[in-house]
Amino acid sequence: MIRLVEMAPRDGLQNEAHPVPTAVKIAFVDALTQSGLPEIEVSAFVSPSAIPQLQDAEAVFAGIARAPGVVYSALVPNERGLERALSARVGKVAVFTAASETFNRHNINASIEESLARFPPVIAGAKRAGLPVRGYVSTAFYCPYEGKVEPEAVVEVSRRLVDLGVDELSIGDTIGRAVPGEVDRLLDRLLPVVEPSRLALLFHDTYQRAVMNVLAARRRGITVFDASTGGIGGCPYAPGASGNVSMEMVIEALEGAGEAIPVDREALRRARGVIEPSLGHSLRG
Repeated sequence: MIRLVEMAPRDGLQNEAHPVPTAVKIAFVDALTQSGLPEIEVSAFVSPSAIPQLQDAEAVFAGIARAPGVVYSALVPNERGLERALSARVGKVAVFTAASETFNRHNINASIEESLARFPPVIAGAKRAGLPVRGYVSTAFYCPYEGKVEPEAVVEVSRRLVDLGVDELSIGDTIGRAVPGEVDRLLDRLLPVVEPSRLALLFHDTYQRAVMNVLAARRRGITVFDASTGGIGGCPYAPGASGNVSMEMVIEALEGAGEAIPVDREALRRARGVIEPSLGHSLRG
């Protein structure tokens, strides 16, 4: 069964130029909940100086109306972030690294090795609290600084994350340059290491290839896809990258391929109406 993970409240809003009021974020998450999406990444427990757009993570988690069966997750970079996340009653914890050294240093001011060294206490703390852990691997196809990233680099980082105890990996096409053949090439090397049920894929739509890539990954047995209602998002450390693939486009493409997607698209339209006036620009998808 397909599982879609909504990225807009965290990965989407963190890149917006205009701060979104806390009350609007809460209403947005609540509207997304009404769509029937099984997982919503609500915010990130990071330093306000690093990502000021998400400095209200506690208030957003405190204000949302949680629905049974919906996972409300958050990005957690370190032990202090985990303390905050546990106090906020998150349902899932995510850690973040990349397959490109240069991107990782620009993004989180750490090498890949340094980032991995930060994760054991976060993962262990989440496990003690009974929470699943997701690991993000960014720049899995191309890096804005180094160019093409070889699959072996992605496999190595993925293997390290699995060895650390991560339950699920989200593999990201951060600048949206991948084509379906490259998706196949990466999965050829990655699937022998990580079973498909533990993999998610996130595509950016810079060159309008994201939907083709989603369908290519689905043909290889991938059932979890990250997307963003309205295509909200981008990456402050990936020059030229446009937003995440829109949730609406992913649903339409998968349904067109014969998949049953139990998400209310009218509810997604209402969620767009909640957030769009606060963004200062129109949404895609």
